[in-house]
Amino acid sequence: MESKQDVLKKVFGYDSFRPGQAEIVDAALAGRDVLAVMPTGAGKSVCYQVPALLLPGVTLVVSPLISLMQDQVRALVAAGVAAAYLNSSLTAGQQALMLRRARDGWYKIIYVAPERLMTQGFLRFTEAQPVSMVTVDEAHCISQWGHDFRPSYLQIRAFIDQLPARPVVTAFTATATARVRRDIEAQLGLQEPFRLTAGFDRPNLQLETRRLSESEKPRALVDFLLDQGDAPGIVYCSTVRQVEETCAMLRGLGIQAAAYHGQMDAARRRQNQEDFLFDRVQVMVATNAFGMGIDKPNVRFIVHYNMPKDLESYYQEAGRAGRDGESARCVLFYAPNDVRLAQFFIDKEEAEGDAPEEQRHAAAQEARERLKYMTFYATTPRCLRAELLHYFGEAAPARCRSCSNCLAPKVPLPRPRPAAAPKKKAAPPASADEKLLAALYAVRRDLARREKLPAFMIFSDAVLRDICARRPRTTAELRAISGIGEVKAARYGPAFLEAVRKGG
Repeated sequence: MESKQDVLKKVFGYDSFRPGQAEIVDAALAGRDVLAVMPTGAGKSVCYQVPALLLPGVTLVVSPLISLMQDQVRALVAAGVAAAYLNSSLTAGQQALMLRRARDGWYKIIYVAPERLMTQGFLRFTEAQPVSMVTVDEAHCISQWGHDFRPSYLQIRAFIDQLPARPVVTAFTATATARVRRDIEAQLGLQEPFRLTAGFDRPNLQLETRRLSESEKPRALVDFLLDQGDAPGIVYCSTVRQVEETCAMLRGLGIQAAAYHGQMDAARRRQNQEDFLFDRVQVMVATNAFGMGIDKPNVRFIVHYNMPKDLESYYQEAGRAGRDGESARCVLFYAPNDVRLAQFFIDKEEAEGDAPEEQRHAAAQEARERLKYMTFYATTPRCLRAELLHYFGEAAPARCRSCSNCLAPKVPLPRPRPAAAPKKKAAPPASADEKLLAALYAVRRDLARREKLPAFMIFSDAVLRDICARRPRTTAELRAISGIGEVKAARYGPAFLEAVRKGG
């Protein structure tokens, strides 16, 4: 019988678990519910994908966004895992085919939108196949006290309760205060769960705030982007109008940018997202509709052109940078008008929302309190990392020595190391290592085009650098590199080994 370490190495290519992962996997395999709060980039998906492949039945992953499901399933299939998703992006015929295959036992992991759980076709599938585990991703969406409440999440418990046998229930989120964590447990009916709250600190993220007038923001953004070279990143704006205007400005200056917001038609949103994932554009300019579950590890910067409504949103959005562990910048542009705009949205929801009046009023009061803490963060002269960690109930030194407040006015923040192959320069001549690394990037680009996958789903930048450093000559040597599993080694390995052979 395979062990969790066997699956980790064979499927995902890793020799060891990250902190907290093994404990969560063990709890799930022992039949215990789990509530885990882990920062973006800590490897939440491994915590449920590994037990999913060891448990006897199928694992259902409830996910709020189509993009998250698509990315996760593409990555799993590329690693040789039988996985599928069910959401509104599929035609009626595709949904019927997927459900028929699910009833016949084709899949080990199925990602499903919460709205699909109680449909007749899905319920028939759960009667035909045993469900070993239900995983709730972005679990904060179930709490009205959270920053991204989604009513559709409230039917998850009813779905679990009607299953023929209660499965293990695991819940994951990157951002949850103590109150939200308690609400998640109650709403999902978790039974004596294993609880893990990983440290919220992301040391590789360089935090920065800039107080600017509205008229100063465009120039500040352009100067910042030009300083980033061709590194990919995201610019968040508060309104659809701001997204469109900012994207048009950047494109007019020759910066490869795409827009993303909820009022855009689905086809254009999908195309722009694909262009960003496949590195056809450098900058995504978006509202907060973009990013949850976007598994692009080499995002080198996040710019908040407007201050978000709360620190939960800011932390989650900023955390989309540097998922590969490399250095990345998170810059917040703050203007007093940002507070007024956020207050306008809170007042509008309180006056026009669908919930009962008393509930709308209570939610608005909570939102105003969260906005106050967000404003403190944007304007404080104290250490930004300490302020952020204290908000989430975590102890921190008074100074991190890396945020803009700790460094000012001594030295500027260092630029992050590019995660992409460097551009060719006129001089000096490239070293043998640089030539080989460039060749490896070219191989990955060609394979990604052939497979119709984002390049990082072939191998990560870190894997390519490791291949360059270690120069493997055989498949066995290639598989010794962290991040290369059995299926990927067989499928993609020969092309990379050939590049190493030619590179000497």
